[in-house]
Amino acid sequence: MVVALVVLIILIFVIVLVLRSIKIVPQQTVAIVERLGRYHRTLAPGISMVVPFIDRIKRRLDLRTQQVGIPTQEVITKDNVQIQIDTVFFYTVIDPKQATYNILNFVQGIQNITASNIRQVVGHMELDETLAGRDRISFELRQSLDEVTETWGVRIDRVEVIDIHPPKEIQASMEKQMKAEREKRANILQAEGERQAAILRAEGEKQATILRAEAEKEAEIRRAEGAQQALILEANGRAESLRLIAVGERNRIEMLVQAGLDEKVLTFQSFEALSSMAQGTANTIFVPTDAVKVLGSLGAITKVFEASKDQE
Repeated sequence: MVVALVVLIILIFVIVLVLRSIKIVPQQTVAIVERLGRYHRTLAPGISMVVPFIDRIKRRLDLRTQQVGIPTQEVITKDNVQIQIDTVFFYTVIDPKQATYNILNFVQGIQNITASNIRQVVGHMELDETLAGRDRISFELRQSLDEVTETWGVRIDRVEVIDIHPPKEIQASMEKQMKAEREKRANILQAEGERQAAILRAEGEKQATILRAEAEKEAEIRRAEGAQQALILEANGRAESLRLIAVGERNRIEMLVQAGLDEKVLTFQSFEALSSMAQGTANTIFVPTDAVKVLGSLGAITKVFEASKDQE
């Protein structure tokens, strides 16, 4: 019985030693192993063996990107406005040994440094710059944290300003300013619309005036061309009439000549024609040179007639 009890105790002890020597590390996790109080090695994900009662796991570190919020910080801007800022940072452990032995609690250290740098960064900015400069604040905070956390085995991936809370009276003033700005933009847009409408109306009236002037010009040109064509046609008609009269007169004379009439009869007929013309309403008669010769011949004929009467 005693031997069996001793064997049982030894078996239980061996099982406990085996269980304590087997360490299972999850994926994306590492374990820091110390041997007799000093750093020994870093266990990778999977199953690892350690020496029981000599080796012990000092710390387990998650290698995934972690998110940590910063408590709300009350800071004063350059223009003496007290505001509250909520921030959050993302970090990744890149050197488990440094993250374990170079600082006791790197998360708390990052929070403290972030809080201190927020006051420094915002203290050099006015309220309007702070509200519109979240990217600038995030960049400067990350830059300042990188300089410190480099020796901690931690990489700061991102720093984000979640929200900025100005005082209530400042918020009310900002709302009034925003409302006034919106009304101003609305008035500007309305004035711009009216200006564009006036310009369009003026352009329309200008185009209408130009079109009316061009239409009037075209009408005047057409009327002038019509009058010119009428005068040309009238002149052509008169010329054609005179030509026809001249042709008729020429034909009449040719027919008289062909009929065998002598010059005396022709001269007498010319005289009769002149007498008929003198009986008209005109007071002045223009007699061609040929007609004057006719009148001279007429005088001679008259003398012949008178001589004949005396002989009888």
